[in-house]
Amino acid sequence: MTVRFGLLGAGRIGKVHAKAVAGNPAAKLVAVADAVEKAAKDLASAYGAQVCTIDEIEKADGIDAVIICTPTDTHADLTERFARAGKAIFCEKPIDLDLGRVKTCLAIVKQEKATLMVGFNRRFDPHFAAVRKAIDDGAVGNVEMVQIVSRDPGPPPAEYITRSGGIFKDMTIHDFDMARFLLGEEAATVTAQASVLVDKKIGKLGDYDSASVMISTASGRHCTISNSRRATYGYDQRIEVHGSKGMVAAENQRAVSIEVANGSGYTRPPLLDFFMTRYTEAYANEIATFVEAVEKGRKPAPTGEDGLIALAMAEAALRSVKEGRTVKMSEFER
Repeated sequence: MTVRFGLLGAGRIGKVHAKAVAGNPAAKLVAVADAVEKAAKDLASAYGAQVCTIDEIEKADGIDAVIICTPTDTHADLTERFARAGKAIFCEKPIDLDLGRVKTCLAIVKQEKATLMVGFNRRFDPHFAAVRKAIDDGAVGNVEMVQIVSRDPGPPPAEYITRSGGIFKDMTIHDFDMARFLLGEEAATVTAQASVLVDKKIGKLGDYDSASVMISTASGRHCTISNSRRATYGYDQRIEVHGSKGMVAAENQRAVSIEVANGSGYTRPPLLDFFMTRYTEAYANEIATFVEAVEKGRKPAPTGEDGLIALAMAEAALRSVKEGRTVKMSEFER
């Protein structure tokens, strides 16, 4: 079986997913829809697909699944629409910026018995997945502490920030999912601090560009997250898990892993520049997992529920910053 895809959104992340679909022998990109006609034409032409409207993709018998890469405020409506249309759905995070809206959407997905996967690609990164396997294999014993560093090379444009939902729902949400993935337990409390240290325009838009978060579980395990919208040295992506028997870590990735030593000292190549290059394998593995789930009629993960929990953690972090206190996850009804 070849899973035939319709891609909704031909922007930056849409291009990443189009490449992942094209590289999978069990998948085919059939149609591309975007409000910007040129963007849709360019991407469709690159992969031998057709430019279609969302209506046409919804009604097409020759399309099995859709990838939703449109602006965040359209995700829930499109997810419901294609659930009712009987298509499998891969939706970029988050499903919506409002917890209540996400719950309504997931109820419809459940009612329609639709296949839904949420795009938390970092679970599928080979390096991070190897860390999880080391935990599962007992290499570090019982997990006690997790550290996640996630820093972008530069801030996004202002027009992006106005629709993204802010740093916690746009950027840290990946780290909230990774914290759950590595801790193996749900968060009980979230404590966060955030500032505007990179670009004053971000603050004027009501957002932050620098954040630190502490997550604790009921058993006492905890995770610290460090976020910044400015890393002058590249795309900084590191994790470390400390346990009762030892530690496992995934370091930053470079185009080549070499080190040069001479009279000037020790030097290494620069980090990969951003998510499009750093997580190429992760995106390919993510789509492969979704394709296999569609082929075999299985429920893929991360699920809509995973997306809901990560969004609730983002809400907790924002509340913690605004109210200057530790927030209990029990404050958010599931």
